[in-house]
Amino acid sequence: MLCGKRLLGCLGLVFLALLPGGCSLPGDNPQDDERDPAYVRGKSLVSAMDFTGAAGAFQDALETSPRSAAAHYQLAWLYESKLADPAAAIYHYQEYLRLDPKAGNPDVIRQHIYACKQQLAKDIMELPSTPAAQQQLEKLADQNRRMQDELDKWHAYYAAENAARSAPGISPAPAPLPVVPPLTTFSPSNPPPALTHTYPAATAVLRTVPPPPIQMQTHVVAKGETLAAIARNAKISLSALQAANPGVNPKHLRTGQTVNLPPP
Repeated sequence: MLCGKRLLGCLGLVFLALLPGGCSLPGDNPQDDERDPAYVRGKSLVSAMDFTGAAGAFQDALETSPRSAAAHYQLAWLYESKLADPAAAIYHYQEYLRLDPKAGNPDVIRQHIYACKQQLAKDIMELPSTPAAQQQLEKLADQNRRMQDELDKWHAYYAAENAARSAPGISPAPAPLPVVPPLTTFSPSNPPPALTHTYPAATAVLRTVPPPPIQMQTHVVAKGETLAAIARNAKISLSALQAANPGVNPKHLRTGQTVNLPPP
């Protein structure tokens, strides 16, 4: 009887000793994650400075171990410092903190997240800053303002004509049409002349309506193709191609992605 109780006690101790080493989910053991073949391949590609390939390898590691904090950390670092994708970096840094809340560097990681958010806001809100772009914006704003003024004057002119024609007992002679001035290019340094022709209820000057914008052609990115190669094949400058595609990151071209081709 005593031997049986001792045997049961020993079995219980063995069971308790086995509990901490029971079954665990993939990603719960950092050492196992870092021995994953995809993770090892990612580290090797980082050493070879193939950062895009390394990101793909670490993504493969997450397919095998979705809870791998180490793979999330490597992806966050790559997207922040090598691939210029702050949004992706923020996501992977946050996943790293979620999966490894006892990480020894949470304050440093939060500083990286804050820096990525600042870069993301800057990328979204940044406007063209070159003198040529600013001049083009000012020219377009001036043209839009003058066209709106012209439209308002024509509306007033025809409203006055309709009012005169509808007055009882009056048959007014047809009013002369507005005089069309010669074609002139106006700018802030060369403003349009003062209006000289006056009508009963409005003053109108016909100005040149700019031609409609030229439709851009598009190009589907082939495997391994770069913006420089696309510009060269299309016989356009790389800067013009980048200006026509402000939302395209040259380092993140994807096969099958569509880019705009400005006219030569």
